[in-house]
Amino acid sequence: MTQDQDLAPITRIPRTGLPPRAVVVGDPARAATVAALLDGAEEVSYHREYRAFSGSWKGVPVVVASHGVGAPGAILLFQELADAGVRTFLRFGTAGAMRPGIQDGDLVVAEAAVRDDGVTQQLLPPEYPAVATPEAVLALESAAREQGAPYHRGLVWTRAAFQPGLIPLFSYDGAGLAAIEMELSALYVTASLRGLTAGGVLVIDGANADELVDEAATGGYDPHREIVAAGVERGGVVALEALRLLAEAEERAL
Repeated sequence: MTQDQDLAPITRIPRTGLPPRAVVVGDPARAATVAALLDGAEEVSYHREYRAFSGSWKGVPVVVASHGVGAPGAILLFQELADAGVRTFLRFGTAGAMRPGIQDGDLVVAEAAVRDDGVTQQLLPPEYPAVATPEAVLALESAAREQGAPYHRGLVWTRAAFQPGLIPLFSYDGAGLAAIEMELSALYVTASLRGLTAGGVLVIDGANADELVDEAATGGYDPHREIVAAGVERGGVVALEALRLLAEAEERAL
């Protein structure tokens, strides 16, 4: 192979040599922040919104990679990481709360997602579910408890549009959803189709989703507040610890 053929076509990640476990995030800068927690972190690629690092967390080799905003672009990273041999994915992102009692900076461990993501509807019938791997949910819960991080568990709404348009926003009031975000259902569908392990942990950056929509429309949305930053710091450790717990469970099962 030439050097160019050694790289995946869209994300430009290496086709071989990556660890089998990954934390995936939206922001390339957040990928660097999480990677800074690793031992021996090394940037292995950076193309468009796709930035990837490899290193190890407490002896477990890990990939940290960014997928940008929105499911259509994110699913390309998930697919190319899977092609490169990644078998376990944990998405670490931000979300708006939809359930009373969930506060800014809290974590939400996502059991499943509503497929309003703008891409999986073109791949599968709408009846096909977007669900996390149960072991990943339990590992994330355990890691959150270990870190003393306030967390909640539930269903999330993956929605393609961030800002409101002319079509009235469908209301999931009464459906018990915990949070709204933009990429997770694409990960869960990809993982189910390919026999992968997947989970997600989200930091709340808007404690009321209705207010978040209004703020997005008026320019008042601010995900950079100190309380959110503290949640992001906790969430990165939770995601990495959950990968370690999953790796240990896999070793015990051998």
